[in-house]
Amino acid sequence: MNRSSYYALAILVLTALLLLPAGCVRRTMSIQSNPSGALVDLNGREAGRTPMTIDFTWYGDYDVQVRKEGYETLKTHEYLVAPIWQWVPFDLIFVVLPIPMHDDRHLTYTLAPSTQPSDPQGMLERAHQLQGRLEGPTETP
Repeated sequence: MNRSSYYALAILVLTALLLLPAGCVRRTMSIQSNPSGALVDLNGREAGRTPMTIDFTWYGDYDVQVRKEGYETLKTHEYLVAPIWQWVPFDLIFVVLPIPMHDDRHLTYTLAPSTQPSDPQGMLERAHQLQGRLEGPTETP
């Protein structure tokens, strides 16, 4: 092997060592609710109960639904924008750097108590009252 071959091999090995730990990007979404223990759906798929942390792959639109018994269901929309180190051409620079990158998004939701009564007997009584009002007074000939 001649001298130039050794230089080429050394550069190849050095490049491989530099690129080995590169490209480590972790994206997580931490979701909390008040009260905790609410069920969360992301884009129509059940994600878990709060408090929770999940990994995500894509930035952009997320339809979020948070629900818990005794509370009003919260339906909202979140738009996650990628950090600047994930924009082209900056992402090419950060992929090569041997620095692990972590993007953690924190979402917090407060649920309102339900205005619907949880008493089934009371609901039936109100239903009968409404039915009577809708039918109106009955006239007898």
